[in-house]
Amino acid sequence: MEFDRRWQPLGESLALSADELHVWSACLDLDQGSVSNLRGLLSRDELDRAERYRSGVDRRRFIVARALLRLILGRYLGMSPERLRFRCGPYGKPSLAIEQGKWGVEFSVSHSSGMVVYAVGRGRRIGIDLEQVRDMPDLGRLVERYFATSEQAEFQALSPQQRLEGFYRCWTRKEAFVKAEGRGLAFALDQFEVSLTPGEPARLLKVNGNPQEASLWRLFDLQPAEGFVGAAAAEGHNLHITGWQWIE
Repeated sequence: MEFDRRWQPLGESLALSADELHVWSACLDLDQGSVSNLRGLLSRDELDRAERYRSGVDRRRFIVARALLRLILGRYLGMSPERLRFRCGPYGKPSLAIEQGKWGVEFSVSHSSGMVVYAVGRGRRIGIDLEQVRDMPDLGRLVERYFATSEQAEFQALSPQQRLEGFYRCWTRKEAFVKAEGRGLAFALDQFEVSLTPGEPARLLKVNGNPQEASLWRLFDLQPAEGFVGAAAAEGHNLHITGWQWIE
């Protein structure tokens, strides 16, 4: 299984085979002129959602994140970004509308602070999560509340210097899998187990109530920028994952 860890600039054309997973990174904090141009790509519903943000920074970041999603997916589908239509599943997972989903393109989005990441695949469930690493005084409480018993034990076995990274590795792997699996909050984070020790491979170890499920998935660690930790989850095997960078 290959993993090209370079973050590559955008090419003019994009092809995506069934055994590929493309991961994109982009900065959300663009100048006002760029934000105004990107705003024109959004649907009326997306613009209404943007207006609900009280913070101007959050509003601009939402606009950029949605517009870049449209631009990226448009490259794969050979469609203008304005024409793309989306729908939500029963648990809120977004996907392309039925008439545009016939190409089998799946996607997942996550943003943290001023950065966004996208995962794009074909014909398989995928998920992605991104977090900005910051000190957390209530780390132990979060571990006890959200981690499975075995994960709590693995976390406690880490040195104090490893625990912050271990927490974020675990958290992003869990969130990526939950997004890919598609059940949202109905799938409790302590009902499955992932690896978390820094330096060890990202793995889905166990899913309660389904002994075979863990073997069907692959997890990948991501670090698209200094100070950020991420993970991607994809259903299936023999995947080639490539990182791309959107540069304005």
